[in-house]
Amino acid sequence: MLKNKRVLIVGGASVFLLILFFIFRGSGTGISSDIMVPVTIGEFIVDVNTTGELEAKNSTSIMGPSGLRNYRIYQVNIQNIIDEGTYVKKGQYIARLDPSELTTRVKDTQLEVEEKESQFIQTQLDTTLQMRESRDELINLEYAVEEKRLVLEQSQFEPPATIKQAEIEVNKAKRAFEQAKENYEIKRQQNVAKMQEVAANRKKVRLELQGMMDLQENFIITAPEDGMLIYRKGWDGKPIKEGSQISAWDPVVATLPDLSSMNSVTYVNEVDIRRIAIGQKVDIGLDAFPDKRLTGLVKRVANVGEQRPNSDAKVFQVTIEIDKIDDSLRPGMTTSNKIFTNVIPETIFIPLECLHNQEDSITYVYLKQGLGYIKQEVQVGETNANSAQILLGISEGQQLYLSIPNGGDEQVSLLPELDGKRGKKQEETPAVKAPEPEQSRKRKPNA
Repeated sequence: MLKNKRVLIVGGASVFLLILFFIFRGSGTGISSDIMVPVTIGEFIVDVNTTGELEAKNSTSIMGPSGLRNYRIYQVNIQNIIDEGTYVKKGQYIARLDPSELTTRVKDTQLEVEEKESQFIQTQLDTTLQMRESRDELINLEYAVEEKRLVLEQSQFEPPATIKQAEIEVNKAKRAFEQAKENYEIKRQQNVAKMQEVAANRKKVRLELQGMMDLQENFIITAPEDGMLIYRKGWDGKPIKEGSQISAWDPVVATLPDLSSMNSVTYVNEVDIRRIAIGQKVDIGLDAFPDKRLTGLVKRVANVGEQRPNSDAKVFQVTIEIDKIDDSLRPGMTTSNKIFTNVIPETIFIPLECLHNQEDSITYVYLKQGLGYIKQEVQVGETNANSAQILLGISEGQQLYLSIPNGGDEQVSLLPELDGKRGKKQEETPAVKAPEPEQSRKRKPNA
């Protein structure tokens, strides 16, 4: 009797386990593989995550010589510069520029000054000699006029022809004297102009030499005020340091940032930039201080994209102003920025893993109904890195599959609200009316 009772208990347990096996096998891929999540309602945050870099909002530029172009010098190497991050006092040594090119030009200009000095002296001597000869000629012509006049006076008792000849000689002598006087004045003006020209050339090279000598003194760079030295970044994004070149058009050697106000400068790809707007809130993390969290606001969004070094994608620069600054922040620190582009206070959202696509136009989920499931079309709203907002198709409390259950080849239950709004391929897909919960289809057990 006891033995028969034990057999019945074992047999009943076996039948129960077998029933459970077929139930769970028919409702999915197995107890261990069917992971489901509930549909929930709550606050949905749409954000864009980027990596940026701290930058002082305001800074003082440490300038190199500003007159390089005047002397045909367009690039200068930084021969030596103190370490980045060094606190400096006003007037303290910052850097030294390579003066080799300027030194060569100074030597060439010194030779040119000597040449202009020689030209000036030579022209001065030439003009002095010419003017002396012209003055002697004038004196001689004046004597000739007096001589001809005496001859005329002595010929008063000569025949009329002789008197007439003497008068002609006097007039010719006077005319020659007057012409010589005019020529003398013209020659004087010419020589004055020559002297002015050579004097101007001499003055020009003298000033150029003096300017170069003054410029040489500016090749030693000092701090314009107190602050922490930060290397400036060049066009390629690399810091300008020892061995780098500065341009004559933009001779900034380094900067002294104002650490009391800072920005995080980041770059957003052209897909997400449409979501970014001035005034959006930002959560900011620091790689150097993982436990420190900062907040900020988007202050500037570039209108034109740019291509960053070693990248083929176009990005847009976004400047984020940090609300609160402390002494631990330094320019150049890497930041992680979470820009809140939209906050929806009450909406349905599900994990992105629950969403599936058909023909690139129908988005659906695997919705649990009873012991089975259906492929239910949904209308997706906003998305973030992990979740998607659902506008139509499911409701709070329903269960969704994270993975694709066994089978999964059933037709999608389409939403009538989206009729006429799908693509061409989607319109050609035969619509299946979503069954009522009690009409959910059970899956057949696997053979």
